[in-house]
Amino acid sequence: MPAFYGAIPDEPFPVPAVPEGVVAPHLWRQEVANPFPDRPAGSIIVDPDAAYLHLIHGPDRALRYGVSVGAAGFGWHGEARLQFRRRWPVWKAPDSMIARRPEFAPYSVANGGMPGGPGNPLGARALYLFQNGEDTLYRIHGACEPQYLGRAVSSGCIRMLDQDVIDLHDRVRDGAPVLVLKSLKPEGLESLY
Repeated sequence: MPAFYGAIPDEPFPVPAVPEGVVAPHLWRQEVANPFPDRPAGSIIVDPDAAYLHLIHGPDRALRYGVSVGAAGFGWHGEARLQFRRRWPVWKAPDSMIARRPEFAPYSVANGGMPGGPGNPLGARALYLFQNGEDTLYRIHGACEPQYLGRAVSSGCIRMLDQDVIDLHDRVRDGAPVLVLKSLKPEGLESLY
């Protein structure tokens, strides 16, 4: 396992190391040939079926991260903009989630949400996706439990290991174009990764 998946002790809240042998090597952060050469540098492209997020460096190279994506019925796709980024963000449970999971009502928008820190579902960083100036309510964020990386398990957001979302947060700029590809898998089929 690469050293950059070690513990990060100098954050406001400690980030534990990713356990050895839990994350498949193809999901490790790595520079790759750019599979989207038509997209401008600085773009983010999420391929939910491959469980990859690509940050485009230029026509030939991209940085690839493993991700977890929305479970069947919760996935979002389309073009968006990275409106803004937050370190240790407050999580505000959407009304649609509270309808499914009433125990999250204390963390609603009306109640001010859950402060950043351990146990917060957004983890160490969050990137907020907007479409036509409106919040999509979908995020690229941390707090992915390593054993779920590469699977379709979230309530629609794109989840990353905290080590990777910290790295991505520091590389991207507000306003970056984001493309989340449409899943071509049949509903209910879980990722094989």
